[in-house]
Amino acid sequence: MTGSKPAYPGEALGLPESGPGSLAPMGRRVAALVIDWLISYGLALLALGLGGIRTQMLSTAILVIWLLLGLVSVRLFGFTPGQFALGLTVVSVDGRAAGIGRLAVRGLLLALVVPALFTDWDGRGLHDRVTGTAVVRR
Repeated sequence: MTGSKPAYPGEALGLPESGPGSLAPMGRRVAALVIDWLISYGLALLALGLGGIRTQMLSTAILVIWLLLGLVSVRLFGFTPGQFALGLTVVSVDGRAAGIGRLAVRGLLLALVVPALFTDWDGRGLHDRVTGTAVVRR
């Protein structure tokens, strides 16, 4: 397969073409991200209502909650709440465990938005390529 284009996204990573373990489509990944942002927004509003944060810190609190939600849930379960709702999971494509450090780098790059817009043939964003991960169907 050297020098030739893979037959389907994920083939070069050793993933199946369809079904469980195949790369998740962009629409489902974005929908999962929206669900996670809404959960983070709700938790930040709850903290605001309880006096835990000030109004000026709301947007920062949403981002921090989103980062922590992703870091903890993917480390513990392999998926975020949004990914769980849509039948997705984060896997390592290089055989190494996706530890806290790799997941923190992935989350920070994803928070910057721009790295996620640069995708390869497989549809993986720069944040996944740098950390050796992929979002696949469960």
